[in-house]
Amino acid sequence: MKSNLTLDTSRDFGVVGFGTNAVDFLITVPFYPEFDSKVRLNSYERAAGGEVASTLTGLQRLGIKTAYIGRFGSDAEGKYGLATLEEEGVDVRNAQIVDDAKTQIAFILIDAQSGERTVIWDRDQKLAYSATEVPTNLVSKASIFHCTPHDVAACMELAAEAKMHGTKVSIDIDNLFDGVERFLPNVDILIASRDLPEKLTGINDEEDSLRAIRDRYGCAIVGITLGAEGCLLISDDGLLRVDGYPVPGVCRDTTGAGDAFRAGLLFGLLRDRSLEDSAKIANAVASLKCRELGARTALPTIAEVETLTGLKLNQ
Repeated sequence: MKSNLTLDTSRDFGVVGFGTNAVDFLITVPFYPEFDSKVRLNSYERAAGGEVASTLTGLQRLGIKTAYIGRFGSDAEGKYGLATLEEEGVDVRNAQIVDDAKTQIAFILIDAQSGERTVIWDRDQKLAYSATEVPTNLVSKASIFHCTPHDVAACMELAAEAKMHGTKVSIDIDNLFDGVERFLPNVDILIASRDLPEKLTGINDEEDSLRAIRDRYGCAIVGITLGAEGCLLISDDGLLRVDGYPVPGVCRDTTGAGDAFRAGLLFGLLRDRSLEDSAKIANAVASLKCRELGARTALPTIAEVETLTGLKLNQ
């Protein structure tokens, strides 16, 4: 099955990302606690996260050149978060440190028995962008512009610029936001959480809701992540359901699995693989990520993805 996307891969960057970075505080507990109870934690640690920042990190580890547009606070977490992207090779020349702002943080409670997690987060409004503050010229230098719509006006400005220059637009969306009806016609690749299509369309059948989104907004690829079950995608060639891969060893943490999935999918599309191969790669990257705590810790190399999928990706 073809992806029906024509990507200009001669540009400076495979993917330019705009949106969230975060510092996560990961708390592993032996079981998920009941309300009004106490439980002793198994472990506690700090790790870098954030949807877009994690996807760019995953792409870098797979050999795709990326750049990040985003803001960090001037606190210790901000310095740490920015340094983690620099260490991965993400181009951060368009990232900013905002004085007297706090970096986005998340406290993540992880059930040691299943690896499933609950996220409690906060973002300082000082980190928000207006439509006039974003470096729109950068998206013309990328094959794909990937975003989360937290700062909607700024995101729409960047997406409109991307469309003007033939840069394909990818969105990571897990909830409805003001302006969604105006924004989504600019999107080429829409990958959502499992419950988003019904919220958007009012249709509770997964396949029918994906068809409705594609028909309504004209996205080339629309899909949902299904956790351990894999994913469901639709393109010009129809519906595609691709099974997931069991996590090698044990599933320790699902934090960032969706971000990892998007890294694998965009990698496959940039390498001109079929949509089915791209989905297999995406499922593998998400599965391998879950081997360790943290959104980025166990993001895999190409060799690890090849071993899990049986695909040859360096050819």
